[in-house]
Amino acid sequence: MDLRSQIDCRIVLADDPGWDDARRPWNLAFDQRPAAVALIGSVDDVVEVVELARARGLRIAPQGTGHGACSLPSLDDTILLRTSRLRGVEIDAEARRARVGAGAVWRDVVEPAAERGFVVLHGTSPDVGVVGYTLGGGLGWLARSHGLAANSVTAVELVTAAGTLVRADRENEPDLFWAVRGGGGNFGIVTAIELELFDTPDLYAGAMFWPVDRAREVLRAWSEWVARVPVEVTSIGRILHFPPIPEVPEPLRGGSFAIVEAVFAGPESVGVELLAPLRALAPSMDSFAAVPATALPHLHRDPPEPIPAVGDGLCLERLPVDAIDAIVDTAVPPLVGLEIRQLGGALAAPSASHGAVGALEAGFALYTAGLAPTPELRAAVGEAVDRVLEALAPYESRRAYLNFCERPIDAGRLYPPEAYARLRVIRAEHDPGELFVTNHPIR
Repeated sequence: MDLRSQIDCRIVLADDPGWDDARRPWNLAFDQRPAAVALIGSVDDVVEVVELARARGLRIAPQGTGHGACSLPSLDDTILLRTSRLRGVEIDAEARRARVGAGAVWRDVVEPAAERGFVVLHGTSPDVGVVGYTLGGGLGWLARSHGLAANSVTAVELVTAAGTLVRADRENEPDLFWAVRGGGGNFGIVTAIELELFDTPDLYAGAMFWPVDRAREVLRAWSEWVARVPVEVTSIGRILHFPPIPEVPEPLRGGSFAIVEAVFAGPESVGVELLAPLRALAPSMDSFAAVPATALPHLHRDPPEPIPAVGDGLCLERLPVDAIDAIVDTAVPPLVGLEIRQLGGALAAPSASHGAVGALEAGFALYTAGLAPTPELRAAVGEAVDRVLEALAPYESRRAYLNFCERPIDAGRLYPPEAYARLRVIRAEHDPGELFVTNHPIR
């Protein structure tokens, strides 16, 4: 296959020296083997790759960081289109908008926005790609007061299966604009998105740690606490087993903890009062303080470098005592961690202005994972994940959340029935031959 002579952008093939680096996703447990990798440097490059793929009978899988690669199908007949070079970010303070290139990660946006006095609805990791996170919904630290990140998108620029660059917003291509906000990469290759900027509130945030043998007590108290807090509080209850590796700070290395992380969008004095019931449990570590907006992406302590891992998640309608007991009993090694994110507030308030995933009706979202550097550990961690999901099946929501589904799932479970039917019609209109390969595809 001589693709390089037919296209201007850099094409990497299996016999090239840079092949392994070009095809490697963030999650190193998954081995992507596409027909070729296209390293995109411009919108014109994207158009060329679309035209080439159509001419050669190939498909295209757009990818920024590769955080969602674990649920992709086989890429044998597919060009992996890496957008990581498209990292430009423009902050328009007057319009309160950020224009973000498809390859940007959250730290590329959070820091320049903060310099101008704004926050964006970013995720809990600075290294997650903005586009993939946002178009899958986007569940971040300001979610209960501001909703899903997908609802903050004001425009999307994408190349369609016909090789046409389209700007979709509320006035231009409104159906496509609705579909991509929650429908992921099913409808085209996004080259840039525009996001709404919000005034930076006072922020009181941090984490409390207890020995893991108090996990049952702590998570029960946390579940009672979140039922009373205002929507300005977004929090996560966790069980975390830190691996004994040098990258983990000494006080945490090799230790197991029950953890509560939270962000309160309000003054420190009120935050101190809100956290008092959890402080009454006498945590062994407490990092809560007034913080700048740039601190929030680092609060969750996600790994700063690519790792091999296996994980999956689900949404819970409720979190009764029996569910907490099941979590504590199953969130054990070889799992590294399990987290439960409180939903509700603005997350549960649908609007006609929202996209395909405008709200999450469940009470909580859960995710669990473990390190899997070998085939044996990959199997063991997968079985441990299964045990968690099976134990919590009685409390599972009918709907699932795309960004927490790391195994293939019927896309119909990600949307309300009427929204899924509309998404299928829009996919048929804009990509009838299913040129684009994505996780959890809309057929």
